[in-house]
Order: sequence, then structure tokens, then C-alpha cells
Amino acid sequence: MRSPSIQAGARAGLLAASILLLAGNLRAALTSVGPLVGEIRGEEGISHGVAGLITTVPLLAFAAMSSQAPRLARRYGVERTLLASMLVLTAGILVRSSGPVAALFGGTVLVGLAIAAGNVLLPGLVKRDFPERTGWMTGLYSGAMGVMATVAVAAAVPLADRLGLGWRGSLACWAVPAAVAALVWVPLARRRRRAAGAAPGTAIPDAADQDRAAPSGAAVPGTDGDGYPADGGRSGARSLWRSGLAWQVTLFMGLQSLVFYSTIAWLAEILRDRGLSASAAGWLVSVAQFTGLVTSLAAPPLATRRRSQRPHATVSALLSLAGYGGLLVAGRSLLPLWCVLIGLGQGAMFSLALTLFALRAPDARRAAELSGMAQTIGYLLAASGPTVLGLIHDLTGAWTIPLAALTATTVAILAAGLFAGRDTLVAAPVAAPAPTPTAARAGPGH
Repeated sequence: MRSPSIQAGARAGLLAASILLLAGNLRAALTSVGPLVGEIRGEEGISHGVAGLITTVPLLAFAAMSSQAPRLARRYGVERTLLASMLVLTAGILVRSSGPVAALFGGTVLVGLAIAAGNVLLPGLVKRDFPERTGWMTGLYSGAMGVMATVAVAAAVPLADRLGLGWRGSLACWAVPAAVAALVWVPLARRRRRAAGAAPGTAIPDAADQDRAAPSGAAVPGTDGDGYPADGGRSGARSLWRSGLAWQVTLFMGLQSLVFYSTIAWLAEILRDRGLSASAAGWLVSVAQFTGLVTSLAAPPLATRRRSQRPHATVSALLSLAGYGGLLVAGRSLLPLWCVLIGLGQGAMFSLALTLFALRAPDARRAAELSGMAQTIGYLLAASGPTVLGLIHDLTGAWTIPLAALTATTVAILAAGLFAGRDTLVAAPVAAPAPTPTAARAGPGH
């Protein structure tokens, strides 16, 4: 019979592997679109502005779902909500690839809703179940997102052209890993449901909050078993809207998302405008994604070693700034270098944004609330990027103004990061309950 420590280690390993598999599906369905935009536009006869909506629609869905995901997790449990998100993602990918433009956008809405749930809930889940390894786990799962995003970008055109699948078949391929992730989360959802039902009327303590705020074995006051507030998060969410720090984290998240998804939508087209072929442009975009893995993995554990994350925000923003500036002023010169710099900066900024949800929050429930707020507002802000840049290109016939806008936005990211990286919290930690008079008097023999 295995010892409890071995069993606990096996469960932690299974959960970590499941998190990484789920995280791998939170970008691929979106990044696979960029290299195929030219083919989609040509076959469907749509403008750059309308094509930009293919990337904008998921961001609007992100904003709509981000505020609801903590409530769904409160009602159904984190694991069951994440399982449902993978099922919806699988369906959305298949619908998106099944027919005319209406199906393309309808399926894209489902894809956005599903991905939003994972985006919001994973930071809180990591803080709940890996309280001492938050930085490492955040780095690993953001790295998994980057790996699959890179594979999706690199494989999009070969799947469509060399294998003869067309853009619909190429996009449909990403239903397979989503379905696999759903299967893996089935036992986790069942196990969590059984644990929650083991003692009706009682809560399962959040390990991180329990260690800090309550006696061993006691539930944290005001929270449920997943670390979410017993009132559904209404009181905590209201307090975050009055927090300047929460808004600064939100702005950092939103602006880096605007730049990232605008880049995902249009970098391949920008490179093709510079004279590269579709396959060469797709390859350079995948290079940018791949190099971003380095900083995506490294930024969270490095950031958690220091109380202030201002240096990390500065370095990541300057890397991206150099990349966009190079594309803007240097034309075709050194295109691989500019793409590498963009990838390094974006990888660091994205994983740093995820890490800030945990570092700026005192506990798992506040991390989930901050994540929900930052992603709701942040993705509303980000949604403007791809469509507006596409419309500007339609009006001007060039990518100069869009690149200038991305450069200026990166400067704003730097400013937001300097504020969001301060060593402070959005709210006070949950206080431990005061001992009752009976408990205070109790001693040996009582």
C-alpha cells in the first residue's frame, strides 16, 4: 500500500499534467487563424476589417465570460467548469470549420467562451493547489500555451496546402487536442465532486488559505471549498473595482493582450506585405512564438523571487518595443531579429500578467476575482486591436500606422507595468477567526 505522501505526490503530478494539457488548448485555436487569414479572405471575399473580427470576436467572448467564470466555478466546481470548457471548445472548433462565414463566426464565439473560462480559472486553481510553487506552475502552463500556439502557427499553412485540407480542415485539426484534454479532466471532475459530497454541508478548505488563516482542518471563513467566497464573490469583486492597483493590473493585462492578439491577427500579413511568401511569413511568426517560450517559462519563477516586478515589466516591454520599432523603421531589414524580439517580449509580458494575478492577491479567491476583473475589462480593451488595425490598413493601404500604434501601445504597457509591479496587494488577507472563549480556556485534560 502506498504511503499518503506518495499518493499525494501522484495526485499533484496528475493535476499538474492535466493543467498543462488544458493550458495547451488555450491559444492554439486562435493562433492557427493568423497564417490562414489570406486564404480565408480570398475564399470568402471579406475585407481586412471583417477578417480582423475573426480575432476580435473571441476577445469579446473572453470579456463576456471572464466575469461569469468564477460564478460558474462557485456553482459547479472549478474542475467541472474546466471540463465543460474543453467540451465547448471542441464543439466550437468543429462548428467554426463546418460551413459558411456565419458558422465561422458562430464557432469562433464558442471558442472564445471556452478559452475564457480556462484563462480566468487557472490562476486561482494554481494558487489553490500549488501555493508554494505558484511561479513555477504559472511558468509551466503559460509555456504549454506557448508551445501549442507555436505548433499551431507553424502547422497551419502546411496542413491547409501540403495536406490539401484547406483552411477549414487545418482549423478543424485543433478539435483533437481539445477532446483529449476533456477526457483527461473527466476523472478530476468526478473526484472533486465526490470529495465535495463526502461531508454534506461542510466546505473543503483551500490549502493555501488554510495554512495562513485557519487552524488545521478548518474551512476558511467566508470561502467555499475551491477558495471562492461564499457570497459568490460579490463583496470581493466590488472592492476590487475601487482598487487602483487592480485597475493597473487590468490595464497591463489588457494592453499586452491588445498587442498580442493584434500581432497574432496581422503579423503574417505584415510580413507578406514585406515580400515574404505565405509559408515564410508563417515560419517567422512561429519563430516569434517559439522564442517567446523562453521568457514565458522564465518570467514567473524569476518574478516570484522579488517583491517588486517592475524590472521584469520593464525588460519585457523594452524587448517588444525594439521589435515593433524595427518593423516600423527598418522595413525588410533584419525581419527575423524583429520577430524574435517581439516574441521574447510578448512571452514575458503574458506570463508576467498571469503571475501578477497571484502576486497582487492575498489568497486564491482574490486571485480568481482579480483574474476575472482584469480579463473582463482587459479583453474588452484588447478586442479593439485586430479590427481597428485591419480597418486602418483598408483605409491607408499600408501597415505603417498600425505598426506605429502597436509601438505606442507597448510604451503604455511599460507605464502600466511600472505601477502594477509594485510590492503591494489589492486587498488585505483573509483574517483568521478569533478563538472562542471556550477554545481559549481549553487545555490538556479538557
